[in-house]
Amino acid sequence: MSEKPEHFPVLGVPVHLLDDYSSWLISRLERRMGSHVVTLNAEMAMQAEGNPTLSEIIRSAELVIPDGSGVVLYLRLKGRRLRRCPGIELAETLLRQAGQLEQCPVFFFGGAPGVAQTAAEVWRGKIPGIAIAGTQHGYLSPEAELEFIQTLKDLQPRLIFVGLGVPRQELWIAQHRHLCPQAIWIGVGGSLDIWAGIKSRAPAWFRDNHLEWLYRLYQEPWRWRRMMALPQFALKAVVKNYQF
Repeated sequence: MSEKPEHFPVLGVPVHLLDDYSSWLISRLERRMGSHVVTLNAEMAMQAEGNPTLSEIIRSAELVIPDGSGVVLYLRLKGRRLRRCPGIELAETLLRQAGQLEQCPVFFFGGAPGVAQTAAEVWRGKIPGIAIAGTQHGYLSPEAELEFIQTLKDLQPRLIFVGLGVPRQELWIAQHRHLCPQAIWIGVGGSLDIWAGIKSRAPAWFRDNHLEWLYRLYQEPWRWRRMMALPQFALKAVVKNYQF
C-alpha cells in the first residue's frame, strides 16, 4: 500500500489504475503516510501540457484519479477500461470514513469568505462524530496567509481539502504540504461551493452520459474559453490513438 499504484499516461501525465481509490487512501491515512491527490480531468491535462511546473506536480503526486469523463474515454481508446472517479465523490467517501476514525481532524480551505465554514457545518450535521480542525477562505492577504500557514502547522489536520481552482490549488498544495507531512491533501475545486449549497452538481443523467461539463457551462457561462480545452483534448486523444 505504501507504493504508488500502476499508472497509465494521459498526454504525458499519469493516471493511477485502481479499482478502489478510497480504500488505498484510507490505508495511507491509517499509516500516517502523507499524500497529494490530484483529480485529473481533460482541462487540467491540457494545462499541464503547457505548464511544466503543473506537469511535474501531477507526476509527483502519490495518487492521480480519473476525475473527468474525457480522461476515462482517453484511457478506453488505449484499451484501459477504468471507471470515472469524481473528486467530489472520493472526498465525500473520505469524509465519512474520517468520521469513524480516531484522531482524524479535517480542514477545509478555499472558496469565498464563509463558504468553507458553511461546508464544514453541513458535514458536521451529516456526520456528528467528524472532527473539523478548522476552515479558511481562499482570499488571503500575504499577512493572513502567513498566519494561516502557522495555524496549519499547529493543528496538523490529517485530511485537508483545498478548493482554490486549477492549477492554483495543485501549486499551493505542492508548495505547502510539508507543513502537515502526515496529511492527505486533495484539490477539490468547486466542491466547497456545492457542499455549502451555493452551487449544485449536474443531475445524474448528465453525469452518466459524460455531459457534466455542459451543465457546468450552463451554470458558469464565463467558463466557455476554458471549455475550449475539451475539444482540443478530444482531438489529441484521437490523433494519438491512431499514431503508430
